[in-house]
Amino acid sequence: MSTEKRKLTRAERKLIEAAIARANQTDKKQLSAQDSIPYQRMFPDGICRVTDTFYTKTIQYQDINYQLSQNEDKTAIFEGWCDFLNYFDSSIRFQLSFLNLTASRDSYANSINIPPQGDEFDSIRAEYTEMLQNQLAKGNNGLIKTKYLTFGIEATSLKAAKPRLERIETDVINNFKRLGVVVEPLNGKERLRVLHQIFHMDGQEPFQFSWDWLAPSGLSTKDFIAPSSFSFPNGKTFCMGKKFGAVSFVQILAPELNDRMLADFLDMESSLIVNLHIQSVDQVSAIKTIKRKITDLDRAKIEEQKKAVRSGYDMDIIPSDLATYGIEAKKLLQDLQSRNERMFLLTFLVLNTADSQRQLANNVFQASSIAQKHNCQLTRLDFQQEEGLMSSLPLGYNQIEIQRGLTTSSVAIFVPFTTQELFQDGREALYYGLNALSNNLIMVDRKLLKNPNGLILGTPGSGKSFSAKREISNVFLVTNDDVLICDPEDEYAPLVIRLGGQVVKISPTSNQYVNPMDINLNYSDDDNPLALKADFILSLCDIVVGSKDGLQPVEKTVIDRAVRNVYRPYLADPDPEKMPILQDLYDELLRQPEPEAKRVAAALELYVTGSLNVFNHRTNVELENRLVCFNIKELGKQLKQLGMLVIQDQVWNRVTVNRAAGKTTRYYCDEFHLLLKGELASWSVEIWKRFRKWGGIPTGITQNIKDLLASREIENIFENSDFIYMLNQASGDRQILAKQLNISPHQLSYVTHSGEGEGLLFYGNVILPFLDRFPKDTELYRIMTTKPQEVSA
Repeated sequence: MSTEKRKLTRAERKLIEAAIARANQTDKKQLSAQDSIPYQRMFPDGICRVTDTFYTKTIQYQDINYQLSQNEDKTAIFEGWCDFLNYFDSSIRFQLSFLNLTASRDSYANSINIPPQGDEFDSIRAEYTEMLQNQLAKGNNGLIKTKYLTFGIEATSLKAAKPRLERIETDVINNFKRLGVVVEPLNGKERLRVLHQIFHMDGQEPFQFSWDWLAPSGLSTKDFIAPSSFSFPNGKTFCMGKKFGAVSFVQILAPELNDRMLADFLDMESSLIVNLHIQSVDQVSAIKTIKRKITDLDRAKIEEQKKAVRSGYDMDIIPSDLATYGIEAKKLLQDLQSRNERMFLLTFLVLNTADSQRQLANNVFQASSIAQKHNCQLTRLDFQQEEGLMSSLPLGYNQIEIQRGLTTSSVAIFVPFTTQELFQDGREALYYGLNALSNNLIMVDRKLLKNPNGLILGTPGSGKSFSAKREISNVFLVTNDDVLICDPEDEYAPLVIRLGGQVVKISPTSNQYVNPMDINLNYSDDDNPLALKADFILSLCDIVVGSKDGLQPVEKTVIDRAVRNVYRPYLADPDPEKMPILQDLYDELLRQPEPEAKRVAAALELYVTGSLNVFNHRTNVELENRLVCFNIKELGKQLKQLGMLVIQDQVWNRVTVNRAAGKTTRYYCDEFHLLLKGELASWSVEIWKRFRKWGGIPTGITQNIKDLLASREIENIFENSDFIYMLNQASGDRQILAKQLNISPHQLSYVTHSGEGEGLLFYGNVILPFLDRFPKDTELYRIMTTKPQEVSA
């Protein structure tokens, strides 16, 4: 009996094993990581077919300064964002995605690393690179922050979806531009790159993809972005490659929301993804639904009143919830009917990631604290982690059916703008300090501006010269640009000498000479280069004559005639030995019949044969070095303004030569306000305008802002400068800057009694507070500082 029982058990076991084997053979194949990714096909133009009938596109947009703006500007941005949201009707689903992802070290190393060149400056390059790496570590540039808007529609085919998606894309881009936001539509490859970044947060695997690889290999786009594995072990967390993650949703409980809530999530210094899935409700349907709810509430109220009468209570005593809901529902109906409000359904998801379970728990706790601070609640998506993760992809596809109904203004309170960053990834991006709000590196390339002309403004001791020298060092180390410096106070020589540059000392006792009459055949755009040179010599004579009212018309006429006569032999035969000098101009003026010519010549005599004849010589210094500093400290008060004018003319000569060679010329002029007086100002303004077209990047360094606004003509210098580096400002200057640049009171606080190396950077249309604490234990600092106690040390 027992033997038969054992045989029966073995037979049963065999039957069971056979059934399992059959099930394994007939069952569907094991799910892969690719199968979890919720889209069907990505097209090269950026359209993604998510389901059989749902198609989406994605736009990346940049940040604007919202948190730093003046209150009226904040209101304007908020109202503009409300109008933006109201654009989306009930047929369009859209998603706002905020990705704060850890960058690989390589991506930033390429941006800030200054490779050695095998010359005597490699030690400085290494020192500067180390400084940048240390500054990088102070901020959260380890996180790459990007923002996307994904929108989608239902359609029967790609052919039907494409024209409507393109129309929506155009409208969305225009709406962003009205807010002053820079946008960029993503093509298919760029969208795949974003998905790859999300799936490879552990990430050291680079994104490699080409549409040409698909056909021969039989692979799909998912094969190029999928992680090594997905794992959802316990319903509360997930693993993606080597990263741990958890998705939660925000329960909006607060009766009133704060516009800081989203910004506080995005300020977290850990890797996270925030998503807002938003869908508009048809206005007619929304109003009908609310009216129906009001009717239900009224019916319940009547029932409660009947109960109260039957029980002998006051009929006005009804449950407080019923009264509150009734008031809120009527207020909501009024908003929808009489104000520019629509109804939206919102799903607010937060995806936290970390390298370990413990760190993940800390990150989720921090996010939960932020929600709590704003009277909301962060709730883990138990047993919906996979759906939450896939809903966090910028595909516009929401698999989490937890929605909260909100009006336009309530949705708009999640303003998707905080503080702009300035970190440009380019070989010639230069360091300008740390963003005072986020501690992130500020790295920008002035050449990318429409007008790269610049100003460095600040009170004495605020760090103007140091900032200029830091930029000069950076330019020298990472670009091939020529750099010329006008140095009225002998502050730049140590740096220039250490960088192998040339210091030209111009003084009454020096044997180095620069000829103000130098000209080259490329001096002007015109066929006749004399027109601009004549303007320069008029400015020079204006300084020389020194009249309160400037040169008179007849004097200008005789000077112009003399200039043309003097240059005629040289232009006929451009031999350097025939280059005119001031003596030739003086002699030619004496030959003119007008008494005004004699007056100008008499004034010029001091500079030709008198004790101030330092500029009556042919140029005897070779200005071939790419870094040249003109030291004019010893010229004295009488000659300094004239010296600065002559140097600016020499710089212009270099700019015209370099333009033909396709080379950029940077010019730094300290004590710039000295060039903004009398006839001198008009020539400086003209040169300032011309520099940009000729590949020149001028930078004026001054403390006297009032001089920049002394006349409408000089104001052009201010208006034609898209780069303004503002350090601590005097009280009167602060008000001028606030008016000219539309700086808010909060922004102005960064240039009010600020320490050295602190201030505001005006770059194009971006205003950022910065902080530059250059390490003092470096060779560069020692040769850049102008503090007497540090120089002597």
